Amino acid sequence: MLVDFWTFDCINCQRTLPYVKDWAKKYEKDGLVVIGVHTPEYGFERIIDNVRDQVKKLGITYPVAIDNNYAIWRNFDNQYWPAHYLVDAKGQVRYTHFGEGAYDAQEQMIQQLLEEAKAPGA
Repeated sequence: MLVDFWTFDCINCQRTLPYVKDWAKKYEKDGLVVIGVHTPEYGFERIIDNVRDQVKKLGITYPVAIDNNYAIWRNFDNQYWPAHYLVDAKGQVRYTHFGEGAYDAQEQMIQQLLEEAKAPGA
């Protein structure tokens, strides 16, 4: 599973979004679940209709949780936009990346975790 903390007005989030969307489509058949967690930075990002509009405009097809009260953010002890958390089949966070970049490393970890999930006893 990939948990992507983002907010729609964050330029860094906007730059990572094509990668997240690509991974969601590319690895869905292999079992990757992508969940966007929209945690607002500004007041206008807290308005649910604004989030809905942006999700549609940006072409996001995976589920997006609304985290206006920062509950999910705090449970992950997160401090950054964007933040990617890769979770293995046993529910353990195995990889984190904050900000832009390291796309190849992130994709390699996605592939590794999907392979592990196929292994007997996973």
